[in-house]
Amino acid sequence: MKVVILAGGFGTRISEESQFKPKPMIEVGGMPILWHIMKEYTRYGYREFIICAGYKQEVIKKWFADYFLYNSDVTFDFSQGNQMTVHNTYTEAWKVTVVDTGLNTMTGGRIKRVKPFLGKESFMMTYGDGVSDVNIEELVKAHRKSGRLATLTAVLPEGRFGAMDMEGDQIKSFREKSQADVGWINGGYMVLEPEVLDYIEGDGTSFEREPLERLAEEGQLTSYRHKGFWRCMDTLQDKQKLEELWHAGGAPWKTWE
Repeated sequence: MKVVILAGGFGTRISEESQFKPKPMIEVGGMPILWHIMKEYTRYGYREFIICAGYKQEVIKKWFADYFLYNSDVTFDFSQGNQMTVHNTYTEAWKVTVVDTGLNTMTGGRIKRVKPFLGKESFMMTYGDGVSDVNIEELVKAHRKSGRLATLTAVLPEGRFGAMDMEGDQIKSFREKSQADVGWINGGYMVLEPEVLDYIEGDGTSFEREPLERLAEEGQLTSYRHKGFWRCMDTLQDKQKLEELWHAGGAPWKTWE
């Protein structure tokens, strides 16, 4: 099963870094968050990826073009006509297709544009800015069991702001906002049947609006509830939190060896 990753947005809420690179290429622990997401899927045996690029898509292509050399031991022998010898390589057995899906294309349009690379099989889709310890194997099982066209992972995000307990107009107390205050949201990590592409009109279609809404109305959308770790790198503060978890040796999304 192929894995489609949306990586074409502008990342305006983390502009401190996205002015230089697309958000999925912003690093956590010295590696792009895109790499972390791909490692999550690799842990469950999924190694074929289609990257829906757009904004600064050349940065993504160059990174993958150089990835083999960056992760190998190399001898450069200039005395023998600039020969290069690769001794060891530590790269994954990935097949990666990077597609320029347009600068201003919406999420649904980006998925629609990679249709020629998908074939007629089920495929996975997620966003290029969120990491999780979701069990991909159980997600796929839930999708197969549902018999529906689409399954998305529902997550409980951390509350970003404090909450107030009130009685009428009177504020009784302040407290940290809990997951229960926020409710379930779309966390990505979807499994989709090829028929889902027919629900996408074109470049201007936001996948989270008309396509998912129609699928829900027709009873073709199911959820896989994930109560474990999930975090979206929306802001610089989110990136710093992920960095802290990684360097403390307690990154919950690192389920691979």
